[in-house]
Amino acid sequence: MSTAVKFENTGEELKQDNGYKIMGMSVSMFLITAIVISIATFMGVMPGGLVGAIPFMMVLGAILNEIGNKTPIIKDYFGGGPIVIIFGSAALFTYGIIPESVSQMVAGFTKAGGFLSFYIAALITGSILGMDRKLLIKASLRYLPAILGGVVVALGLVGLVGGAIGYGVKEAILYIGIPIMGGGMGAGAVPLSEMFGEFFNVDVTKMLSIMIPALAMGNALAIVSAGILNRIGKNKKHLTGNGKLMRVESDDFVAKEITEAISYEMMAIGMLLATTFFVWGKILAKFIPIHSYALMIITVAVIKAFGIMPRKYEVGAFQFFRFVMISLTPALLIGIGAAYTDLAAVISAFTLQYIILVAVTIFGAIIGSGLVGHYMGFYPIESALTAGLCMANMGGTGDVAVLSAAHRMELMPFAQISSRLGGAFIIILATMLLKMFV
Repeated sequence: MSTAVKFENTGEELKQDNGYKIMGMSVSMFLITAIVISIATFMGVMPGGLVGAIPFMMVLGAILNEIGNKTPIIKDYFGGGPIVIIFGSAALFTYGIIPESVSQMVAGFTKAGGFLSFYIAALITGSILGMDRKLLIKASLRYLPAILGGVVVALGLVGLVGGAIGYGVKEAILYIGIPIMGGGMGAGAVPLSEMFGEFFNVDVTKMLSIMIPALAMGNALAIVSAGILNRIGKNKKHLTGNGKLMRVESDDFVAKEITEAISYEMMAIGMLLATTFFVWGKILAKFIPIHSYALMIITVAVIKAFGIMPRKYEVGAFQFFRFVMISLTPALLIGIGAAYTDLAAVISAFTLQYIILVAVTIFGAIIGSGLVGHYMGFYPIESALTAGLCMANMGGTGDVAVLSAAHRMELMPFAQISSRLGGAFIIILATMLLKMFV
């Protein structure tokens, strides 16, 4: 039985807020909300758990996100809002500007409260089920080899250079190469840090504090490299399709958008499916020696590829994923800042060795994806941008920045494949590499 919600027409339409918005709210309305949350925070009356953590994390995340997205250089080259949210919140918690009780509440909600797992479940399930099935199958035959080429060359180069300069082969691949190529923060570095921490019996905070600088620096270099590739394309016209990926036109690489109207019932279905897939991964991990995240991804991808799940449920999972990604990402990053970011470890990571290895990783992604893409029937520059640099940036926001810098926004569907499927592939690859390096 479905319940429909109907609003009576009273003759007065909802007034649209005009002007500057924060989280879709007028500045005045957002300020009222922020003031209430601030008073509760510093009076020590903020309730615990979900009802206290969510409003605090959303408000602080929105403020820091605005700062990051409006700050020159940071917004253009270092990921903008996400980086400022993580490091800004980490500083606020580390230096005692935010009361300790609230800091503990946020960290507890993110870790023990399951907010992080909830977010990851939504992203993995919805992003894969929301893809066009035909495009997914065709991508696995032609586009994924280009992604694989970029990953193999990037990891191979960073491992070789890491060994040559004394950083270590294993350390360079696992702590710098894999995070950069992991498809961003929420579905990349965060689950990877949990996997590595669990596998090596090391604090997840330490893992993430090593990976976050690689993400930020890699994102910056990926954007700069996109601009350089655009300039190369102007001089070497045979290397580029000027925004067209394939050298021969094909309908196989045309994505179909999900256009169904937003439904509360569908989103509820999506939430149940996402969390159920997450639980299923945990069950499989008891019998198969692979991390539960990887098993979850494989399960969802197989179900999508074989068309097992009715479209209604796929749409629900996608709508829930979009809701979580758009509305809760800044809040999650506040949790990462509180629970997983060690500022001292982050600062100590920025060494000359580290910078060299990040640059080598980006270079390897460009060369590998460009060469393999050429043999797969793609233009090398477009392949390097999508299968290479859109694997090495910070997910969705990084995709926009990279393609904007290259003036090739029409390639966004392929960038999304890199961020979704490519990121999922890296988690599976990381599971295998962990077994090899022990």
